Order: sequence, then C-alpha cells, then structure tokens
Amino acid sequence: MPETSKLSSVIAFFLILASIVTLSGCGQQQDDSNSITVYSARQEHLIKPLFDRYTEETGVAIRYITDSAGALLQRLGAEAQNTPADILLTVDAGNLWQAAQQDALQPINSPTLEEHIPKYLRDPDNQWFGLSVRARTIVYSTDRVKRAELSTYAALAEPQWRNRLCLRTAKKVYNQSLVAMLIVAHGEEQAEKIVKGWVNNLAAPPFADDVAVMNAIVAGQCDVGIVNSYYFGRLQKDDPEIPLALFWANQTQDGVHVNVSGAGVTRHSNNPEGATKLLEWLSAGEAQGLFAALDLEYPANPKVKAAPLVRAWGEYRPNVINVAKAGELQATAVKLMDRAGYH
Repeated sequence: MPETSKLSSVIAFFLILASIVTLSGCGQQQDDSNSITVYSARQEHLIKPLFDRYTEETGVAIRYITDSAGALLQRLGAEAQNTPADILLTVDAGNLWQAAQQDALQPINSPTLEEHIPKYLRDPDNQWFGLSVRARTIVYSTDRVKRAELSTYAALAEPQWRNRLCLRTAKKVYNQSLVAMLIVAHGEEQAEKIVKGWVNNLAAPPFADDVAVMNAIVAGQCDVGIVNSYYFGRLQKDDPEIPLALFWANQTQDGVHVNVSGAGVTRHSNNPEGATKLLEWLSAGEAQGLFAALDLEYPANPKVKAAPLVRAWGEYRPNVINVAKAGELQATAVKLMDRAGYH
C-alpha cells in the first residue's frame, strides 16, 4: 500500500476513535433513541445552556464536541456511516452550504422548521436551517463620522474614505460571504471594482478579527469598518460609552447583509427523528431567544424578540436573497478578493 494511503487510513482510524472517546457533555453512553450527538462549531458556553435545558424538559441526553467548522466537516467525511454525529451545528451559511455539497447532511421534513425559519435563512432543499442571525454591517467612530456620510458597502470604496477604512482579513469566511453577496447584487465586474476601492482606502493592512478593527477605530487609526453585529455588542456590553455605533448599510437598496449560525441533520445520523425534534425546539420560543441572546445575535424566528441590548441598535431591512448564495459563490468571491489585492 502506498505511504499516502496508509497515512489516510491511520488518520481516519484515529478520527473515528476520537469521536468515541472525546465526546463532551455526557456521562455514560446512552441508547440512540434517547440521546443526540452534536458536532458544534459554536463554543461550549453558547450551546451548553440550551442543551441542558432541553435535557431537563425532555429527558433526552445531548452529547457534543466542539471544533472548527472545517475540522468537523473533515471528521464527518472520515467517519462516514460510522459517525456518532446526529447534528452538525456551525456558523456562516458558507460552511453550511459546504456541508450540504459534501453530502454530510440530509433533507429535513419538518413543517415546524419551515414555519419558524424564513426561506432566505434556510437551505433551498431543507438540508440546514438558520437558528440565529448576525448582520455584517458598517461600524463607525461617533467622534469623527456623521451618520449622514454613510450609505452602502459600495460607498466605502469612494475617495472620501481614503486612509479611513479598516477591514478584517479576506481569509475569514464572513468577508467571503459578504463579497459573494456583492457579486449577487452588482455582478462580478462591479463587485471587484468595489473591493479594489476598499483596498485603496485601507488605513492599515487587514486585521485578524472584527474586535481588532473596532479597537483601531477607537484608537483613531481609522474611522469606519465592517463587522458582525454581535462583536460590536460584546464591546458595547463591556463599555456602554464606547465611541462607536452601527450603521445599517444598503437600506435604500437591497438591505443589510445577514448571515446565520445554523444546523442540519447528518447524512448518517442514528437518530434523525430525535435530531429533528431538537432543531424544532431550537427554532421556537424561549430557546430562540436564549440561543440568540447568548452571543448577542438576532433570533432567526421573526416572531421572537432579540435581547434588549440588540433591539437598542434599531430595526433594519435585511437582504433577503437566500444566504445559501454565500456558499455557492464563495470560491468566486475568494478569487475576486485575491485579484483585488484584498488578503
């Protein structure tokens, strides 16, 4: 056997072994009909309170592991039909789209989920559903920028923002999804011009994360940036007087870019019925409010109110093009950003 094949076999073996021995959040192994295993790209403190509540209400044990979206998808691929996972829970529609493309998920037949989650926040084939929403929009210095100066993502490419713009790295899926939606709205050629304009207006090389972007604005290194709304919420919660504010972009055009954290039932789930019931519970009522509030996001279910801090940012009109487009055009967006010099 070639060395590469041997290595692949060894890796697959240890991934399967790891899935058996490193499952978190569980005691003794439970019967499949009364337990659900979740692979989660969301951090433990954002999911454990919900899983504990579900177990209290139903008696169903939730076992889970947390890792990056990429690592979890690789794991599902290596485990194939031997996977213990019933649900994949991850962030960004691009990652969810990839999971569906890799045949890691199965269609979910649930009138409840279809009622609770709007069409644009779920897979067209119902392989995954958004469970919380984050807006990726403009953040600005309240000391140096007037709201009247702001309008759209595209306008940040205009000369008035030269040496005033800060952005997160193009390597992060959040920005790849945003650029994918620019392609939908403007076409590839015009979207590339916009991204080149952003690059020309940068006050500093792209930062590693959204918090660094906002810290740079506070420090006076730049005046505007683009961030996920919940990152702003975390800073504002720690410092209510922080001299930053969100501006809802594109309100006179296609609406602000939104993305989701969401979940689907795995292709080889041992308990698809139980997994679907958990997703239905997460899409409704108290669970929706808590799921969103734990990370200062918006409920995906429009009938559920956001947390008070989040509601204080004001209402916005979202872009209602299906978020699956973020995944479908992700590769195109990455190539476009590279051509534009956005890294």
